[in-house]
Amino acid sequence: MPAEPIIRFHGAAGTVTGSCQLVEFGNAKILVDCGLFQGSKTEKELNYRPFPFDPAAIDAVILTHAHIDHSGLLPKLVRLGYNGPIFATPATTDLCSVMLPDSAHIQESEVDQLNRRNLRRGRHTVTPIYTARDAAVAVTLFRQVRLGAWDKAADGIRFRFWNAGHLLGSASVEMEISTSPSPLRLLFSGDIGPHHKLLQFDATAPTGWDYVICESTYGNVEREETTDAARRSILRSEVVAAAHPNGALIIPSFAVERTQELLTDLVHLMETGAIEKCPIIIDSPLATRASEIFRRHARGLENGEMLTRAIQARNVRFTETAEQSKAIDLIRGFHIVIAASGMCEAGRIRHRLKNWLWRDEGTVLLVGYQAAGTLGRILEDGASIVRIQGDDIRVRARIRKLDIYSGHADGEELAEWVRARQPISGNVFLVHGEDDALEGLRQRLATYLSDDRLIRPRLDSAFRLGAQGAVEISEALPPPRIDPVRAGRTDWHNDFQSLILDVQEELAKAADDKARGVVVRRLRRALEEVA
Repeated sequence: MPAEPIIRFHGAAGTVTGSCQLVEFGNAKILVDCGLFQGSKTEKELNYRPFPFDPAAIDAVILTHAHIDHSGLLPKLVRLGYNGPIFATPATTDLCSVMLPDSAHIQESEVDQLNRRNLRRGRHTVTPIYTARDAAVAVTLFRQVRLGAWDKAADGIRFRFWNAGHLLGSASVEMEISTSPSPLRLLFSGDIGPHHKLLQFDATAPTGWDYVICESTYGNVEREETTDAARRSILRSEVVAAAHPNGALIIPSFAVERTQELLTDLVHLMETGAIEKCPIIIDSPLATRASEIFRRHARGLENGEMLTRAIQARNVRFTETAEQSKAIDLIRGFHIVIAASGMCEAGRIRHRLKNWLWRDEGTVLLVGYQAAGTLGRILEDGASIVRIQGDDIRVRARIRKLDIYSGHADGEELAEWVRARQPISGNVFLVHGEDDALEGLRQRLATYLSDDRLIRPRLDSAFRLGAQGAVEISEALPPPRIDPVRAGRTDWHNDFQSLILDVQEELAKAADDKARGVVVRRLRRALEEVA
């Protein structure tokens, strides 16, 4: 058995999504997370490609939490031959029992719509990444592990979970590898929650590590300290500003945790008279099912009683069927709709945006992280026209953003979390962040950790973990699936869509047909020069 383990970063390296780390020791192979890639089309295409490892050779999966960018490729892993245990906390297991089938439904329905368009255009059809059956099988492989309880992942590797404060059931993973002469200790942060989170207790974990793998989503951000009262005051201001008599406040939101937090605060503001009561519609079957799981776990949550009361409020409505969702368009008078997905990439939020983005009376409130290349980021960056499901939509609605509901710690909180884990004898790997965030956290940590101990792994890079520090492996590695420089960035697909929208805008602004002809001829000359 080799003395030194190897860690491979097959996701969330130089980018925020697709979390997946592979730990190898002797004959043992352990995955920590197996998440879906989101963002640009270049990154999302990775979901369709083969894994850079043999799924059937994996001994176990350890899952930090239920969010799809950490769990969303588990059904594909199963489809391609994995049949071992998926270790997770009880709450994560419950959430994945509804989130993975929901993800499969999205894969199948969106591919069905795409194939109809492809057939009309004479293009090849595609198959979904995985199906509902694959998701159902994956759910049967889950094995519940309580926080703080040791369990065996494979020969020579044991682990236990610690509260990460990010999401119901979220955990950091302590891993102990039986190296000689003493065990090697690794800590995978998972996603770390911020201080003063409405429904979660603060993150915790032991001290004294050989290696720490730390998320960096908001590593370059420092938020103002906030309280429950301050957060609700800010939300109140946004609702009051959006409350047009014939309008709607549309909130793209992650169906799990963010939706429940927003609902709790909105109902509290209405109960106390801070804002007028109005219909609140949770337009997401997943959020509906997840809210019931939150209600069952309410005793283990901060402010669990408030959440339960909000879920049962008379002016709150949960939609399940497509007909119920379509009926929202018939509502008259101001109302609030919370719909998934949080980055506007899939689900019913697309329909809500198509219905409201072009209206002056509408407000879209972004309340979470928007990855590069997603529709949410495009709206956040101020696009005047966007394309949704093949239709061009002019943006007249107010686009607003709040960062007070983030499920991620900011840069200073992440640095504080790492500082509290000391001493760290080896390296800290910075993952789950775009370039600016990774650099921001690196600079914060460099105030008390030497720069050579801070590593920003590239996608599909690998490191040998020795007692004296990590050494990158370069020999006999498969080629990277994409150029690591392209991870976490917009790509040519985004540039092309932006160009098409700009051309349409210029043609619309042209004074007459002659002016429009000039624009077209200039474009043709530019294409001829390229050819």
